[in-house]
Amino acid sequence: MSEYTDTIEDITEIIAMIPHRYPMLLIDRIVEYSENEGLVALKNVTMNEPHFTGHFPQQPIMPGVLIVEAIAQASAIFTVKTMGDEAKGKLVYFMSIDSAKFRKPVVPGDSLYIHIEKIQNRGAVWKFQGIAKVNGKKVAEAIVTAMISDK
Repeated sequence: MSEYTDTIEDITEIIAMIPHRYPMLLIDRIVEYSENEGLVALKNVTMNEPHFTGHFPQQPIMPGVLIVEAIAQASAIFTVKTMGDEAKGKLVYFMSIDSAKFRKPVVPGDSLYIHIEKIQNRGAVWKFQGIAKVNGKKVAEAIVTAMISDK
């Protein structure tokens, strides 16, 4: 991505953009945003999250499906932020996951940075490349497709 703005969205702004709530809200902050290109979101992984009681109790690892969900939520935030007022009264629905790969475990204490890059947008359908990183190293990636529609 080229030019990022200093726009930083906090949790109250994120809650206004997407319908997810605890325990399914997986984005804590937007740390970088580039209009029409992408964004970087932050998910602070804590031991207090309910999935760690069973995945795995002796060696807690964030489920890969939740990392992909975080990529999808960051993509939805990008869509809503980019569309601005046009997105009011609409929801972003997850349509597909392609090329998902998991490279390293994500554990409590990690700061998971989700890098979203817009691949294409045709009408209501948006496609993104998502890369999740911890300490600058790729831990997961996926291509996600979503559609924005009336509630």
